[in-house]
Amino acid sequence: MTLEELKKNLDRTQYVYDDTMLTVLYVALTLGRPLLIEGAAGVGKTEVAKVMAEALGRPLVRLQCYEGLDESKALYEWNYQKQLLAIQVNQGQEDRQALTKSLFSDEYLLERPLLQSIRSDVPVVLLIDEIDKADEEFEAFLLELLSEMQVTIPEIGTVKARSIPFVVLTSNRARPLSEALRRRCAYLHIDYPDMEKELAILRKKLPNVEDRLRVQVARAIQQLRSADVLLKKPSIAESLDWAAALDALGIRELTPDALRQTAGFVLKNNEDLLALEELGELHD
Repeated sequence: MTLEELKKNLDRTQYVYDDTMLTVLYVALTLGRPLLIEGAAGVGKTEVAKVMAEALGRPLVRLQCYEGLDESKALYEWNYQKQLLAIQVNQGQEDRQALTKSLFSDEYLLERPLLQSIRSDVPVVLLIDEIDKADEEFEAFLLELLSEMQVTIPEIGTVKARSIPFVVLTSNRARPLSEALRRRCAYLHIDYPDMEKELAILRKKLPNVEDRLRVQVARAIQQLRSADVLLKKPSIAESLDWAAALDALGIRELTPDALRQTAGFVLKNNEDLLALEELGELHD
């Protein structure tokens, strides 16, 4: 795929990107390098993997990371109930070695996202979401996959990729990631959008909302993000939800009353709702 073809395919997804992002995506894809994306929660990191799957016409395989994630949930697990049933059925079989070998075959193997992605006959987009929430041990476990595009299963051996997935890892920087992982990845940082990009997103995603309201929402979101008193800055998703909520209510002007009535769509904890009173009116 050429750079121009990727650009054309991304344009069809209605995703708003810049030249830097396009270049990083193209080079990572062309070189077969995993892509590590960092940024604050809600800036659209996960969305990059989704739009790349759509742009490339590939299935999306997602692994959601969390504390305590291990191989059995990420890579593979044996179907113990089916194995036990097979043992009971073959109790009289003399060739125990053959039975043991058959129990650890594909027939009893449950593929989890990592194994599924490299055993797929067609290339997929593999999203390893919020890797910073997983333990350091799991991060180290990923290195073989990221560098060699293979995994090791003790009972089977090394499983090499049938097709090379486009791997996207995201991180909110809840903890530092190892240099070993970073070395194996291309890197992209996504920040909150500026006024121009925010408005472009609103226009693409909500074409039926009046433009005056979209401009007011984009401007208000920028002011809220710059406020030091808020515990959590509004994300892009919350910007879209807010504009859609205002439009659904038939509100065409972002007045102080409209802001108070719909603040729960953009601020998601009570402390920030109370802090909104301290900010006073958001300037048009």
